[in-house]
Amino acid sequence: QVQLVESGGGLVQTGGSLRLSCAASGRTFSSYAMGWFRQAPGKEREWVGFISAPGGGTAYANSVKGRFTISRDNAENTVYLQMNSLVTGDTAVYYCAAHRGGAYFSPAAYNPWGQGTQVTVHS
Repeated sequence: QVQLVESGGGLVQTGGSLRLSCAASGRTFSSYAMGWFRQAPGKEREWVGFISAPGGGTAYANSVKGRFTISRDNAENTVYLQMNSLVTGDTAVYYCAAHRGGAYFSPAAYNPWGQGTQVTVHS
């Protein structure tokens, strides 16, 4: 069973950038497609983006397209979320998760999940 640990969150000004990392344990990481989600207080968990396995084809939510980039390093068992041009609406806890099958934008298609990392964007 793969285990996931996110890092890289923090406090950033509007227009700034952050790079989140999702480190995975287990030898089969390269076979998993991976997703990033986020959840703001009082809101449902929202799909951010997806990266396929092992080649790295990507898809993004419209709200982040052109600003966020997902990549993966299979040798390092790590998936990244590069976030640029951040706005206050990007404030949320960000989660990575392993895709198990089904719609790539649905949280139900993912297991397991990391513990999340907080991103706060202030003006």
